[in-house]
Order: sequence, then structure tokens, then C-alpha cells
Amino acid sequence: MFSVEFIKIYLQKLWRILHLAAARGKYSSPSASGGPITSPPITSRGVSAGPEEQVILLREAWRFDAALFKSGYNPMLRRHLIQAVSLPLRRSLSKTFASTVQGSCPRVLITGGLGQLGSGLAALMRSKYGRQNVILSDILQPTEEVLENGPYIFADILDFKCLQQVIVNYRINWIVHFSALLSAVGENNVPLAVRVNIEGVHNVMELARQYNLRLFVPSTIGAFGEESPRNPTPDVCVQRPKTIYGVSKVHAELLGEYYNKRFGLDFRCLRFPGVISVDSAPGGGTTDYAVHIFHEAVNGGHFSCYLRPDTRLPMMYIDDCLRSLVEYMETDAKRLKRRTYNVNAMSFTPAELVAEVRRHVPHLKVSYDVDTDNRQPIADSWPQNFDDSGARNDWGWKHSYDLPELVTTCLEHVKLARGDSTLRAVQ
Repeated sequence: MFSVEFIKIYLQKLWRILHLAAARGKYSSPSASGGPITSPPITSRGVSAGPEEQVILLREAWRFDAALFKSGYNPMLRRHLIQAVSLPLRRSLSKTFASTVQGSCPRVLITGGLGQLGSGLAALMRSKYGRQNVILSDILQPTEEVLENGPYIFADILDFKCLQQVIVNYRINWIVHFSALLSAVGENNVPLAVRVNIEGVHNVMELARQYNLRLFVPSTIGAFGEESPRNPTPDVCVQRPKTIYGVSKVHAELLGEYYNKRFGLDFRCLRFPGVISVDSAPGGGTTDYAVHIFHEAVNGGHFSCYLRPDTRLPMMYIDDCLRSLVEYMETDAKRLKRRTYNVNAMSFTPAELVAEVRRHVPHLKVSYDVDTDNRQPIADSWPQNFDDSGARNDWGWKHSYDLPELVTTCLEHVKLARGDSTLRAVQ
């Protein structure tokens, strides 16, 4: 912690700059709370203070800082403000403010928020942290439902300045970076996958470093390759993926761990298995078959599977997936022995899934039209089962859904929401 005298200097300089700008007509003089600017309350006690007093002073400083943006953002004024405050003091203010907010309710930015997991995660986090504290973002036009559920903004992950402005304006201290092209889609457009999956990660990671944010980047079973141990696959082993999606995820894992060791960035990553989701259309993943079967079973049709019946892959229901992410983000960093963990719930083959579904829908017809050119080779290079003992031991991960619970829940969900929502598997 730093002395009250340093904070006092920061407040005094900030106050003078705001009033100077107001005198020149560049600043309209309302405070962040809407009233007129007055001299900020500064303690007159000694050079040291307890945590509670420092938190009050810090929040007052950042409140006046916020007035710059609320009254009409002026880049020149902002630069004058930055120049007026010493670099060590600004870094101390940033770090202390971020840790203070994280100790209560984080301000979360979710990129790629209209993709596979974003809306569900936003709903879960808003129930815990407050509706206005979770900002959903994407480059797509949102539905009315998305807008009604909470804050939504345009944010292009390839535009560094755009992301920077969002982080500053919305006081972000957690980023959940979902923006990515999935496995099958990425193979069909490698240049775009490189830009989105790699350049986008560079942008959010550098901003997280600059603003001392907690950053979550998901990884995947696709981060492993044929040389990896497949049953089970541990947290640390040879990876060498064979898709651009997998390559980009290994890149994110290693870069995040480097930033953590080199700069102290609070980087966190979970390798998810195939995630069976409920909220939007299929995203071009290799495990989509594990969702199509529920639609065909409910609709009374014929299920055609593009993977061999003996293709074993690890899977997880979306509720477990989102809960694991939130629990991991809330875990004290001191408990983490690594920055990238496997998480898992179950492992099954198409044949085992069909057998379980037929317990509920005996008349289901099934055939196997194997995609030997694309998705079957991808699946053959992925783990058959995840060893997630590290997550279970270090921060208490525990899944809730096994195969029978998964099938029962998904069938009931399709029956209730048919025509309104679509089940989807991620990866």
C-alpha cells in the first residue's frame, strides 16, 4: 500500500486539471455523481492509513477521473491528466483499485458474447455480480432479448483502441475472451482464424497487462494432437495439435503463462471438453453430433452421425462448463499451482450416447455417414478422456452431470424449447 500523501497529490492535481479545463470551456464541470465539482475530501491524518481509508480515497480519485468520460471524452484533456500524475503513482492506483473491486464485485467484459457460451455466462455472472457489472460484447447485431438482459456493446477484438476505450470507460477488471473460430470453421478459413484466434488474443492480453486485469481465455481438447497421451490426457504433456484452432489455443496457453511469469498478469485458462450448450445455433464444432441427436430424437426423425460409433471424446454439459469458469475465476491465485487446467465431466462414444437416448426414445433410427475428410480425422487426434485431477485437487472442481443426467436434461429442454432455441455442442 502507499501513503495518503501520494493519493493527496493525485487528487489535487486531478482537481486542478478539471477546473482548468472547465475555465477553458473544455469541461462542463459536473462531477461523476452529477453535481458540481468541489475540492475532493482529503484526509489530514498522517502519512499512513488503513485499508478502508485508502479504498475511500482511491474510489474518490477514480470517480473524478470518470467525470472526464461522463461529461464528454476529450483525448487532449486525458493526456494532460496522465502527464500530471507520476507513472509509479498511476501504476499503484491502477493495481490497488483493481484488487479492491475484485474483492467485492468484478466488472466483467465478455468478448464474443453472442457465440456459444457468452449469453449463458453473462446470465450466471449477472446473477452473482449484478446486471450492470457484466458487459456482453460482439460485432454482431444483438436481439431484443440480449439488450433487455443487460449491457451490450460493439467491440472488435482486432481493434486495439476500441478495446482499450471499452476497458477504460466501463471500468473493466475481468475479461472473459470467448472470441474465436471453432475447429471445423477454422480449417475452412485459416487466414481469418489466425487473425481472430491469435491476433485477438494478443490484443486482450496486452491490454490485460497494461490495466492489470484478470484474463480468462478458454482452451480445448483441440489443443492436443496425435502424439499426446489420449486416455487420459494430463494437464502437462506433449500437445502438437493438427488444426489451426488447436494451434491458436496452445499459442494462447503459452503466451498467457509467459505473461504471468514475466509481467505478473493474472491469466487463467481452462481446457474444456466438448461442451453441450443450449442457447444458439451450431458453431461448426466437431462435437456437434452430440446435440443433433436430441433434435432428431424429439422430432421423430433419422439421426445421421458423421463420426464412427466408437469415437470416444470427453464431454460436459453447459451448466457445468459455466460453473467451472466462474469458480476458477473466483479462486484465490495463491491456490493455483498452474495457469491452465483440464476440466471434465464424462467421456462417451456416439454408440454409447445413442444407447442412452434410446432408453427414452426407443424408435430412434441411426446411421453413420463418417466424415473422413474433416471431422473424423480431427476427432481421432483429440483426447479420449481428460485427467482433471489438478483442477479437482487445487481449487475443488466437481461436475454435476453424467451421461444419464445429460441426456434426460437435453431431451426435456428440446421438448420444451423446440422452435425457440437450439442445442449446440462446442469444439
